[in-house]
Amino acid sequence: MSGFTLTPVETKPLSFALPVIGAAGAFVGLFVGTAHGSGLMGVVIGAIALMALGFVALKVFGLGMEKTTRKAMIALFVVIGWLVAGLPGLVLGGLFGWFFSWFIFWIGEGRYRANLAPYLTSGQVLWHYTFRVICGAIFIFLITPILVVIPLSFNAQNFFTFTPEMLRFDPAGYSLKHYQDFFTSSGWQQALRNSLSIAPMATILSVGFGTLAAIGLSQPHVPFRRAIMAILISPMIVPLIISAAGMYFFYSRVGLQGTYMGVVLAHAALGIPFVIITVTATLVGFDRSLTRAAANMGADPLTTFFRVQMPLILPGVISGGLFAFITSFDEVVVVLFVGSANQQTLPWRMFTGLREQISPTILAVATILVVISICLLTTLEYLRRRSERLRGLSPG
Repeated sequence: MSGFTLTPVETKPLSFALPVIGAAGAFVGLFVGTAHGSGLMGVVIGAIALMALGFVALKVFGLGMEKTTRKAMIALFVVIGWLVAGLPGLVLGGLFGWFFSWFIFWIGEGRYRANLAPYLTSGQVLWHYTFRVICGAIFIFLITPILVVIPLSFNAQNFFTFTPEMLRFDPAGYSLKHYQDFFTSSGWQQALRNSLSIAPMATILSVGFGTLAAIGLSQPHVPFRRAIMAILISPMIVPLIISAAGMYFFYSRVGLQGTYMGVVLAHAALGIPFVIITVTATLVGFDRSLTRAAANMGADPLTTFFRVQMPLILPGVISGGLFAFITSFDEVVVVLFVGSANQQTLPWRMFTGLREQISPTILAVATILVVISICLLTTLEYLRRRSERLRGLSPG
């Protein structure tokens, strides 16, 4: 094996490699078997099949024919996938074949130890990879609903399930009609306008009050800083239904319930904690000698803030603002309590549509919101790295 390795690799005995390979096959077979009505049968068949492939690859062909063996395994999985499930099976078979053809030699030739410290025990190596498998499983569990919603939004039929045409990748099974319905429906467009009018105003208020609070609480002479911080970030800790109920009773007494300003203030209260946390984190690396130097040069506090402090903490302020915008744009519980029909936002209409009339247009809207969230989170990551560079930290 070429390249630098921390630990020299050595071929593992079949008594070790085959059980590990079989365990991987059983794990995958559990899901495949469960999908076909028999999880136990899937475990048994998956373990036996992969152990047999591992024996043939490692014992019969060996390392000298690795490339040929891997290509043959990929071809085998592709053929099996095509025979079982057609074109979708062909794609999945190719992916499974690529992974397992790599995994068998990775285990059998001991390559899993190459980038690990040589002094690690077998238990530590096992935990090293088990931890990564657990993290990967959690990631898949969290991302799967999104991966399911996106293709369903292109369904040509008014169903929330994959049609036979979609599973065959037949172009007739896909359509943009649900997106067309969203952009042409007066109800959906009014909900979108409401969200776009409420979220920016709530974001402006959150950024203004949250930034000032963070700067004030970062001063060491402020009394009861911890108690004040706890109160200000409580909206993101207290269950949302409790906050919504409290806002409803309070707004009813002061005349804000069912008004545009009431919804904006409620969403601003939910966004302020995110701004406080991000700006406070940015202020941790702020050099306060800069503000003292500006004061010594005759700058007043307002000029010092906008010309010296604000440019350095701006990435944190923008990050907090984006979090506040996402919180307001996606929020549904509070607006149900404090809003009225005139303030029906996009998430509120989606929630109502799920209860009253099941329409795949909801899936199209959900896909659009996912794309918007991904763009905003990408921007947040860029700003985080820029903020760390400005503070002299490693972006990692």
